[in-house]
Amino acid sequence: MTVQHSGWSLTIDQGGHASRAIVFDEQGRLIAQAEYAIATLTPRLDWVEHDAAAVVDSVYHAITDLLQQLGRDSHRIRAAGLATQRASIVCWDRNSGRPLSPVLSWQDCRNRQWLTRFTHKQAWIHKKTGLKLSPHYGASKIRWCLDHLSPVQQALEEGCLAIGPLASYLLFRLLEQRPLLADPANASRTQLWHLGQQRWDKMLLTLYDIPEAILPHCCHSRHHFGDLDISGRKIPLILTTGDQSAALFAWGEPQPETAYINLGTGAFVQRTTPTPLHSDKLLTSVVYSSKQRRCYTLEGTLNGAARALQWFAQREGIDNLEQRLPEWMEEIENPPLFLNGVAGLAAPDWVADFESRFIGKGTLPARAVAVAESIVFLLQRIMVESEHHLSAAKQLQISGGLASLSPLCQRLADLTGRPLYRPNTLEATARGLAYLITRQPEHWPITKEKSTLFTPQTAPGLTERYCRWKAKLEQALSEEKGGVGK
Repeated sequence: MTVQHSGWSLTIDQGGHASRAIVFDEQGRLIAQAEYAIATLTPRLDWVEHDAAAVVDSVYHAITDLLQQLGRDSHRIRAAGLATQRASIVCWDRNSGRPLSPVLSWQDCRNRQWLTRFTHKQAWIHKKTGLKLSPHYGASKIRWCLDHLSPVQQALEEGCLAIGPLASYLLFRLLEQRPLLADPANASRTQLWHLGQQRWDKMLLTLYDIPEAILPHCCHSRHHFGDLDISGRKIPLILTTGDQSAALFAWGEPQPETAYINLGTGAFVQRTTPTPLHSDKLLTSVVYSSKQRRCYTLEGTLNGAARALQWFAQREGIDNLEQRLPEWMEEIENPPLFLNGVAGLAAPDWVADFESRFIGKGTLPARAVAVAESIVFLLQRIMVESEHHLSAAKQLQISGGLASLSPLCQRLADLTGRPLYRPNTLEATARGLAYLITRQPEHWPITKEKSTLFTPQTAPGLTERYCRWKAKLEQALSEEKGGVGK
């Protein structure tokens, strides 16, 4: 039997819009939470950044506010865990901790053109890393910083440069011991990490001309990273992973026959496998690693989920689009089609510079529904591809902010022909962290939570639109040809 961690768990979820600190008890019940917003900066086309010092401050403030809420009960916290956006990177001074770059978000594609010189090595890179060649991953961002930022170049010359995943930077800045460490889920998203050997790959480092000495040391997801020291209160941080990796464990041990879908800024479809499973068009990811076990997924990513809706709302000047969408999706029966390349077309096609476009005319509400349906269509395309390598999923489980759109969930159930379960608690990343911190107890009471079941129904109009959309997408891809994506 698994030994359960005794005491409350502090979970730190650093996301694209905010840093959150949440405490759960041993039964997975939320005790208290605090949130601190961060700004997303887009100074140029394809550039997506966060102020690195502001991100650290946001995490610190969220934790401080949370401990103040708890008062004396804060002493019931026994351990902490951290989850971050996996492909975001930062450069910093390993002596002072001073940031030497902004946080280059996973959405950032500024070095896309430079990366095309390695197109002929795509298959080789994919086999080593489990990732498709993409500017969304860390390698091209790291190379850009080395080539273009004079503080980074100076620190390299002086031997005090550190570059790594956002998680590594936060660990260094927040923990008393100032560790230089990278967990597998975040290290792997640099595209410099060998999936099989579980370490930095010397041939990839040579390919991208990145010195290993500037990178954090690799360790397991479960590791004593160091201690948080908040106003004299010390809490050991024993778990670090990616946001999507943690979300997979929110409702206990993930089941291989379930497809897990997390709908946020981007969307992610994950199926667990005990060993790495290679697919030419999907990603192989490690989501958890300890001395005793590893857990892998076959993963498909969709860049333009909530971000596509945000893009449309900004373009059309719409306020509260997500609040208005449910009514529009119920009323509009025949929307136009939308080929969704917002932030790049990801799995299974991988075209970073695909131009988004509407097929057919429609009112503003109808076009909004078309954008929402494109998310469903892209998810279905990933599902079909994953089932070329795995047995058909028996059910879908959905989480994330966009999962609150019931008409979107119903369309996904209808199009895939699978029952879709939406837990009443859509928060997944922090809850999954709590499960892992408590050593994956066999009985995770949160699994008893009620959920909404979306039973698949016959939807000939939706199916017909998907078939037309798929044909139009394939036609556009054959005309454009080439490119890389997230």
